[in-house]
Amino acid sequence: MFLRVLLAGALASGAVAQTSPQVELANLREDVRGLTQRVGELALRVEQLERENTELRAKSGATQKSYATVAQLREAVADVQRTLEASISSSKNETLERVATQMANLAKQTNAALDSLARTQPAGRVAAAPPPPAPATPPEAPPKDSTSYVVQKGDTLALIAKKTGAKQQDIINANKLTDPSRILAGQTLFIPNANSGAK
Repeated sequence: MFLRVLLAGALASGAVAQTSPQVELANLREDVRGLTQRVGELALRVEQLERENTELRAKSGATQKSYATVAQLREAVADVQRTLEASISSSKNETLERVATQMANLAKQTNAALDSLARTQPAGRVAAAPPPPAPATPPEAPPKDSTSYVVQKGDTLALIAKKTGAKQQDIINANKLTDPSRILAGQTLFIPNANSGAK
């Protein structure tokens, strides 16, 4: 179509100018050369468009494949979630069963211990806990050559012996202490052979 327009234009210009046939031939050759160049450019453009079209088709096919992959991925995630929920439910049931079994065993052991205790005690009586040992009381009469010492907060028998210059064993013997580690603040002890620093 473009070629026809150019030829018509060339013929019209030739008719108007009525130039010589050689000039017209030269003009036609130039027009044909220009048309050939233009057709070559159009052919290159068509090839480029075909390549782009092919690339777009390939991309479109890859996109469709990726959609299929996403759908498969969603299905896989759903499968994993279902498996996980089933596993959690099973684990909860197993844990509850274990706890119930342990509680039943503990109840049996407790009942057995109570039955055993009830058999060893007279009916209607419960064994009382043994009373704590009473703190040692100093003898009624102080030993000869002794002074009294009032235990202070934080005192130990070793510290009292150091303060008074007496031996620990002598203090224990003079006060008849059954448990030397159990002396109380405010308690009065007799210190045999005490030096002048005793209270």
